[in-house]
Amino acid sequence: MPRRSEQNVAPGYRCLSFFFRAVTCCLLLALGGCTPVRVPLVEVATNHAPLFIDDLAIEDLLQAIDRQIVYLQKLPAEQETSIAGHRFSAIHLIDSLGSFRDLVVGQTNPLELSRLLREQFHVFQAAGRTADHAMLVTGYYEPLFAGSLTKEGPYRFPLYRVPDSLVVRTDPATGDKQPGRIDAAGTFRPYWTRKELEDGQLLSGQELVYLRDPLDAYLMHVQGSGRIRLPDGSTHAVQFAATNGLTYNSLGKLFVDRGILPRNEVSIPAIRAYFADHPEDLEEMLHHNPRYVFFRQGDRLGPRGSLGLILTPNRSAAIDHRVLPTGAIGFLFSKRPVLDASGSISHWRPYGRFLLPQDSGAAITGPGRIDLFCGSGPAAETIAGHLNEPGELFFLVKKSATDFASPR
Repeated sequence: MPRRSEQNVAPGYRCLSFFFRAVTCCLLLALGGCTPVRVPLVEVATNHAPLFIDDLAIEDLLQAIDRQIVYLQKLPAEQETSIAGHRFSAIHLIDSLGSFRDLVVGQTNPLELSRLLREQFHVFQAAGRTADHAMLVTGYYEPLFAGSLTKEGPYRFPLYRVPDSLVVRTDPATGDKQPGRIDAAGTFRPYWTRKELEDGQLLSGQELVYLRDPLDAYLMHVQGSGRIRLPDGSTHAVQFAATNGLTYNSLGKLFVDRGILPRNEVSIPAIRAYFADHPEDLEEMLHHNPRYVFFRQGDRLGPRGSLGLILTPNRSAAIDHRVLPTGAIGFLFSKRPVLDASGSISHWRPYGRFLLPQDSGAAITGPGRIDLFCGSGPAAETIAGHLNEPGELFFLVKKSATDFASPR
C-alpha cells in the first residue's frame, strides 16, 4: 500500500521527549571534510532506554506480530539484516518476535514488561531528522469513496489498471526496478506524467472504477488503496498495483510553498475546503505531482502493505525499509488527536505504542519519517488527515547468548 502522506513537510521542531531525553545522535564523518552523513540507527544503552508503556490493548499487536512472522518465515533462513553494527539472521528475527510476543502475553504489569524488554533486547533509535532524533510522524487510512464500476451519472473520474504500455526494467548500475515505456524507436523512456496521461487520455480502456470527485481519485493515489461504495450499497476494494515511477511531489507542500496554508494547518479537510472555493486551481495543482498510481482489485480482508501483509490499524506503519529494519519490533513516542462524540478533535494526547514496519511509500524516505496506518472510516480519516507531529522511533531485537555473556 505504498502512499503516502500529504503532510510531507519538515517543520522546524525539537522532538518532544515524553519519557526521557535521547542520547546524542552519532555522525559518520567522511574523509576529506565532506558533508556529515547521519547514521540511520544508533544503539541505546540499557540504562538509557525509555519506558516502553503501550497505550493500546494487545490483541491487534499480537495479530500484527503473527503476520510479520509469516513474512519473515518466507525469507532465506541465512539472510541477514544489519542494524547499527549488529547482524541478525532471519531466524534470529523470527525468534526475537516470538520472544517479544511471549513477554507481552505473559506479563500484565507494564513496568515489569518494560524492564524485561530493556534487559533482554537490544534497543536501537532511528536517527530522525535532527540532532535530537526527531521523527516526522504522519498518518494514512483506507478511504471509502462513492463510485461506480461503469461511467454513469456523476461518476466520471477513473482509477486505472496497470496499462500494457508500462514496462519495468532493472537498472544495470544499481539493480533497482525502473518503470517506463518503450517508444516507437524501441528506446526505453520514462513513463508519461500525470498531466500527460490525463490530458492525452492515454489510459483509455484501462478503467477499473469511476469516482465522482477528481480529488477523491487523487487521494486514492496518495493513500494507495481503499474501498468504493457502489450505487447498490455494496463495496468494492481497490489496491495499489504499480506506479509510473516518477517523483512524488507533495500537494500539502505545494500549499505551503504558495502561501495558501501555513504548514501547521495543512490537512485533507483544509485542502478540500480550498478546492471547493477555488475549483479553477484543482487540475493544475494536482498535476504538480507527476507520479501516477495504478490499481487492481483489493482484498476483502483489508488493505495490504508493501510486504504483502494485511495492515493492522494503529499497529502497522510505513517506513523506508532501505535504512530502517523490517524485521524488528518498533516503538513510537508521539502525540495523537482525541476525538469527541461528534468526531471532531477535542484535544491532543502524548502516547507510546508498539508497531510493526509493514509498509512503505514514495514520501516516506530516510531515517526521519514514519507513517502510521490509522484504519478506515471517518475517525481514521480525521486522525490521519491531521497527523503531522514530532516523535521518536525505537526498534527492539532480542539479544543473543553471546550478548548476555558480556556485561553491557
